[in-house]
Amino acid sequence: MSEERELLRGTVAALVEKHASPEAVRQAMESERGYDESLWKLLCEQVGAAALVVPEELGGAGGELADAAVVLEELGKGLVPTPLLGSTLAELALLSLDEPDAEALEELAAGTKIGTVAFDTDYVVSGDVADIVIVADGAQLKRLTQFTAHAAKPMDPTRRLARIESHDGTDIGTDPGLADTAAILLAAEQIGAAARCLELTVAYTKDRVQFGRPIGSFQALKHRMADLYVAVQSARAVVNDAIAEPSPTSAALARFSASEAFSKVVAEAVQMHGGIAITWEHDIQLYFKRAHGSAQLLGPPREHLRRLESEVL
Repeated sequence: MSEERELLRGTVAALVEKHASPEAVRQAMESERGYDESLWKLLCEQVGAAALVVPEELGGAGGELADAAVVLEELGKGLVPTPLLGSTLAELALLSLDEPDAEALEELAAGTKIGTVAFDTDYVVSGDVADIVIVADGAQLKRLTQFTAHAAKPMDPTRRLARIESHDGTDIGTDPGLADTAAILLAAEQIGAAARCLELTVAYTKDRVQFGRPIGSFQALKHRMADLYVAVQSARAVVNDAIAEPSPTSAALARFSASEAFSKVVAEAVQMHGGIAITWEHDIQLYFKRAHGSAQLLGPPREHLRRLESEVL
């Protein structure tokens, strides 16, 4: 990873540590817009998070997909609710056009407008707060000019979803494969969350004492946590490959690997924490909900697996 990208990661991590504590995340997810608007402003102004994939001549930072993935991974560690995923996808949709909407891109890059891409209008990320909504069906892109958003109540309270009802829209171009890009970015976020969930579990097993010993000292638990570490790192490698060389195949593999690793980690985390893990006051239940909610977003793991199988058979 480049020095600049490591600096970006460190800057985002510092902002998350300072402004997105577990208590702050809970306040944000229960707020009217579902995210901390002051933190979003800091991310946009100090990090340029919403401007990363937009060229400099259009008001952006001139970065790459990997830069957006780094930020999403760091936000994923703390389950930080932000509209970054949706806005980044909306920017990529507009940038794929022969004549991009420069004004819209500048507003999205500045974070003053929120965007999203709807792959399924019943479950649109940040759909209830989006100003710019683009529908991608795998063939065409359609920008909605009049729409109504109906906030949903998803299993994962840290990710706002909405049902979008279209009243009018305009076909703007060919879908460049945004679902694959979304899959890669979401996989990066999942890896961040999985890694942090594992860290929390390791820390808990060092503190929790049974039979006069920390439970983390028991050989059986050591082996299980080692297996989880391997699962996360293996999935991370697959996701990094997809970020470096995006394709339909690498996107499907990244999503499947990240979903499986995250689900495996949270399942073990719940077991190792015991009954406290499923109480509202504990954060592990939020990671559990994020894992299963994210796994179903943009198509469940079995769909990505079938897509991979079809290419082999």
